Amino acid sequence: MAHYRSVGAVPPKRHIQHRDPDGRLYYEELMGEEGFSSDSALLYHRGVPSALVDSQVWELPDQSRTPNHPLKARHLKLHDLTTEPCPVEGRRMILGNNDVRIGYVVTGTEASPLYRNAIGDECVYVESGAGTVESVFGVVPYRAGDYVVVPRATTHRWVPSEASQLFAIEANSHIHPPKRYLSRFGQLLEHAPYSERDLHGPSEPLLVEGVDVEVLVKHRTSAGIVGTRMTYATHPFDVVGWDGCLYPYTFNIDDYMPLTGKIHHPPPVHHVFEGGNFVICNFLPRKVDYHELAIPVPYYHSNVDSDEVMFYVGGDYEARKGSGINLGSISLHPGGFAHGPQPAAIEASLGADYFDESAVMVDTFAPLDLGEGGLAVEDPAYAWTWAGRGPAAVDSTD
Repeated sequence: MAHYRSVGAVPPKRHIQHRDPDGRLYYEELMGEEGFSSDSALLYHRGVPSALVDSQVWELPDQSRTPNHPLKARHLKLHDLTTEPCPVEGRRMILGNNDVRIGYVVTGTEASPLYRNAIGDECVYVESGAGTVESVFGVVPYRAGDYVVVPRATTHRWVPSEASQLFAIEANSHIHPPKRYLSRFGQLLEHAPYSERDLHGPSEPLLVEGVDVEVLVKHRTSAGIVGTRMTYATHPFDVVGWDGCLYPYTFNIDDYMPLTGKIHHPPPVHHVFEGGNFVICNFLPRKVDYHELAIPVPYYHSNVDSDEVMFYVGGDYEARKGSGINLGSISLHPGGFAHGPQPAAIEASLGADYFDESAVMVDTFAPLDLGEGGLAVEDPAYAWTWAGRGPAAVDSTD
């Protein structure tokens, strides 16, 4: 995120001596993307950030994946899913591939362990609840409707002030605003549906003292995704100041300004973030198409290059009426399958001038498998709802 911030005590020049009032040298850490070639931040620690004293295996929650075979659309009822209350260890995998994994957790009010995802950035949508995310950069409050974007390898923890429903998008890459919204120097342009004023990062250092502090680290090996419990000699949250363009931030879905038009626009107009081989969109309450013959609900379409995930989070989604989709539902419409509104929804939408609906969409450019959490809450009837009948009604002699 190329939006510079300076928080706490930093020296006037990079890579020079920076000392505390008693003359002790602070330890400078560069946290940067793509080697030294992209966004970065400089953090100043009281202790040595690499002072590791122990490393043990952390057994991750079930990471198994089941291919979507035979191919069909899926409906997953996330509000039927039971989870452990930890915001990190309680996540259950819903869908995933080698680029991105989608998980879900319903938290309690207990803080998570310290956690670092060394695989990629995380973008967590807060379906409900409130709290803070504490990190080496400071504290970021979150509330319902927030996207919480946490850069790769940021040590942090979730501290819910009330039970929270979290929809976690874990990438193998970085997550950032779409390039077409940005100037060549990284400023959000006038046609972008949000601006830097809508992005909220830490405002002051957190400064926590401690010794022999454990951090859960998710990382990659040749065998796949694994976990390690790392114990550090001093607390990672000992940063007195930092500056740069890399840090956690929140963006609330209500601050997104939907684009509308005379006839129906395709999903890229709802684009909010992108990562490696996937994009994130949001569909929000909005005025709809104003041509006198407009059909406000989407036309049928085939995702020839992608799988489409829709997470229904608010309002009454017009195109899915009669399908069983409700708040807390996920629909998976895979590549190779034409999908669109339920037939009755087309006529019912004619003449509408406003849709009261909210959804978070993830489009992936590689096929998605089902995680164990997704399989646990699947509605097996969804794939046949366009036809009104399923396999049991097919004459096997035809």
